[in-house]
Amino acid sequence: MTEPQPLRVVIVDDEAPALSRLRDLLADCAGELALTLAGEAASGRAAIEMLEREPADVVLLDVRMPEMDGIEVAQHLQKLERPPAVIFATAYDAYAIRAFEVHAIDYLLKPIRLARLKEALARARAAPRPATLAAIARAPRTYFSAQERGRIRLIPVAEVLYLKAELKYVTVRTAAREHLIEESLTKLEEEFGERFVRVHRNCLIARAAVRGFERATEAGEAQWEVLLNGIDERIAVSRRQQHVLREFGKG
Repeated sequence: MTEPQPLRVVIVDDEAPALSRLRDLLADCAGELALTLAGEAASGRAAIEMLEREPADVVLLDVRMPEMDGIEVAQHLQKLERPPAVIFATAYDAYAIRAFEVHAIDYLLKPIRLARLKEALARARAAPRPATLAAIARAPRTYFSAQERGRIRLIPVAEVLYLKAELKYVTVRTAAREHLIEESLTKLEEEFGERFVRVHRNCLIARAAVRGFERATEAGEAQWEVLLNGIDERIAVSRRQQHVLREFGKG
């Protein structure tokens, strides 16, 4: 009988003692399960960059991390050509309850027990679906992720000036450049309703980026346009959305 290929496991935690503990537990598991430690990362961004270079089968992922939490990291990882299976690890069982409700991702509470880790690794053969991860997420993401030239580019949400739907893509505009993502503008509005406001059926603008409004004439008709920080481009405000002007003290 052919021996199974070792599971390539990556561990991600922002605390060095937690990484050390996971490393020791995996060494203990290796006696019964075919696995290899493929890498370690102390942040979500570092984990994404590592997994772009070297795919892995499983990621043991801390949930509570600064800058980007584990659930957001897992969402971005689904855009990899070979997304890994994700096993979350955390000291907070409130996340665990929601994870088990959607029946998709294994979830280990710290301090992690060896038997429980073995059980999770034995099941970690199929990656979780992005829809499941979205159901678990509690807060808006801090980054958008775009696939560019076979790589994942992370775009800080705080730098985005507007989101504009075009065919099946959404243009994500920062002061520096444009990116394309495959997401629904309606769902983005639901997720980021506090940060972005709709000014047109196909466009959301960042509230914090608005520097003013001006009247303009387009095809013989007067209309309002939004002026945004960092770019010369103007965004038209549709008649249906002109109530937005009042939010900014216009109209």
